[in-house]
Amino acid sequence: CSFLDSEPLREADEDMASEVQLNLTEEEREEIQQEEQKPTLRQVLTSKEKQHAELKQKLGMTSLNELRNNLSRGWHDMQTSTAYKKTSETLSTAGQKTSAAFSTLGSAITRRFGDMRNSPSFKSFEEKVETTVSTIKTKVGGAEAGGSFEEVLSSAAHASSQDTPTNNLTDGSERPC
Repeated sequence: CSFLDSEPLREADEDMASEVQLNLTEEEREEIQQEEQKPTLRQVLTSKEKQHAELKQKLGMTSLNELRNNLSRGWHDMQTSTAYKKTSETLSTAGQKTSAAFSTLGSAITRRFGDMRNSPSFKSFEEKVETTVSTIKTKVGGAEAGGSFEEVLSSAAHASSQDTPTNNLTDGSERPC
């Protein structure tokens, strides 16, 4: 006989069930009936959950407050963990070393620019630029050599726009074929 049989109980099965009940003593029957009357674990748990929810409501605890508290507690626990402290120390040390490296690099670049500015080739370049600017000032401003570089460029642009010839053809007979 299998438990998966879908046949209804036969009279022989009912007789066997009644024989099992007859084999129980009176004390065992009472004990089974008392156990059946006790609430199940699911009923007890459901009741406790309802009580818990009512108490939280009376205390004014909302889901948002609980979430906020849980996140805050979790963040605190994480920050106090050994792994977080070690990682934080490692990153701090790495940051200090990186900062020192950039500082050294900046000093080296500044020193290189200073060396370059004092080099003979840069001095030669600087003199050529000054000579060119003086020449432009003299040509544009005549005898005047005063004014800033921007003023000289502006006056040179103004002078060149006035010297540009116009292409006005007033006489129609002078047109080429």
